[in-house]
Amino acid sequence: MEILQIANIDIDIIRKDIKNIHLAVYPPIGRVRVAVPLRVTDEALRLFAISKISWIRKNQRRFLSQDRQSPREYISGESHYFLWHRYLLEVDESILTQGVELKWKTQIRLTCAPSTTLQQKESLVNEWYRSQLKEIIPELITKWEEKIGVKSNDWRVKNMTTRWGSCNILAKRIWLNLELAKKPLYAIEYVIAHELTHLLEKHHNERFKGLMDSYFPTWRSVKLELNNLM
Repeated sequence: MEILQIANIDIDIIRKDIKNIHLAVYPPIGRVRVAVPLRVTDEALRLFAISKISWIRKNQRRFLSQDRQSPREYISGESHYFLWHRYLLEVDESILTQGVELKWKTQIRLTCAPSTTLQQKESLVNEWYRSQLKEIIPELITKWEEKIGVKSNDWRVKNMTTRWGSCNILAKRIWLNLELAKKPLYAIEYVIAHELTHLLEKHHNERFKGLMDSYFPTWRSVKLELNNLM
């Protein structure tokens, strides 16, 4: 994927066999993406982007002004996110079973006893998120280890309040924030790539940034997106 920077805005460029240019700004912080016909020159694309700067900024301000997710009550009809897809929570109070599952393509079903507390419901949902991440992460770890040329010894998931991930360089252990289960897949990949790159460079210095540029060219915009969600 190419990146075009205009007026301090990073624009993801995807070249396709299409007839027209398609511009879109995505939540939560206004990630910008342009699908471009193969025949369009770099100069024509740049002029198009410049002409749309006001529109892009207007939509980015709209996303940034929106409230973040309110505290969860774990009641039916409440919105919850998994891999950045929105689902409505369905609470099924049963004395026989408890657990969480995806229902159809629009619902997350939480089954629990009528006496289950808010904290217990939260724990059930979080453990479901944890199990989902543990299914997703191994393949991504392998993918980025091969791309970066490193090998971690272990990875784990935990609640983190100020970081999306961390790396114990001596132990070669990667920690990932449980909240990543709610974020886009590309964001999870960014955090994994970021932490694995620390096995080559401990500090966030120019060498580290250069390595990230080569492994994950869009890392700056994804980092900004995630930091605005922390």
